[in-house]
Amino acid sequence: MNERTTLEIIAPTVEEALAQGLAQLGLPADAVSVEVLDAGTKGLFGLGGRQVRVRLTVHGPDNVPASPETPVQESKPVARASAVKEGRAKPKPAPKPQPEAKPEPRPEQQPEVAASAPSPEGHDALIEIAEATISKLLHLLRLQAQVSAHYSDDSTDDRRTVHVDIRGDDLGSLIGRHAETLNAFQYIASLMVGKEAQQWVQLIVDVEGYRSRREKQLQQLARRVAEQVVKTGKRSSLEPMPASERRVVHLELRGHPAVTTESTGEEPHRKVMIIPKDS
Repeated sequence: MNERTTLEIIAPTVEEALAQGLAQLGLPADAVSVEVLDAGTKGLFGLGGRQVRVRLTVHGPDNVPASPETPVQESKPVARASAVKEGRAKPKPAPKPQPEAKPEPRPEQQPEVAASAPSPEGHDALIEIAEATISKLLHLLRLQAQVSAHYSDDSTDDRRTVHVDIRGDDLGSLIGRHAETLNAFQYIASLMVGKEAQQWVQLIVDVEGYRSRREKQLQQLARRVAEQVVKTGKRSSLEPMPASERRVVHLELRGHPAVTTESTGEEPHRKVMIIPKDS
């Protein structure tokens, strides 16, 4: 029969699956062929991942690698006994065994360490860490996008803010309602970047310019509601929003001559209240 023995193994990694399969078959690695049926996924921070699945196929008789033949040593010519007796040939004395030459000790080799390529001029290591971390998270989420990072214009030597721009198609799921998903993604990314850089990092993640558009919308909304409050003389509250968006409203109306602002309520329903100053 030409059917070959096959075995499918599910394990966290291909190496572990191969080791388990070889142990069950009792065969060496060169006696089987390995086919990765499912490469699996790691998931986000180890959650929601899928293990790998491989198929081991035992080689048939025709596919077993041939063992190298043992070389046959040529016999040295031996003087005939008759020639020795007749004196026509003198036996050669057996060569003395030569002492085996001891190999010269080689200098201990140091493990090779891949030298990191120098960063391009004007590019910072922290920027590279931020771009690499965001790209890895997007890959784990199976989102295809382009990532670029830069320092914000208001950054100083003492406090640097890294702004990360993500651009691509179908990224609405990364923003979520009122940017809740984006804010959670930004929080996780800032922790990972800070751990990699071994320092606290102020990280702002934006998707397709969403934050800048949202900031302008909030500024227009704040001014419009402030005008209504001035006309009616009654306080007015905005819809619940995250702290970053409430801050935009507070800053926009900070210098307003007729109204003041304050945040009320508990998270996640905390909102901005616009109050007339002469009330």
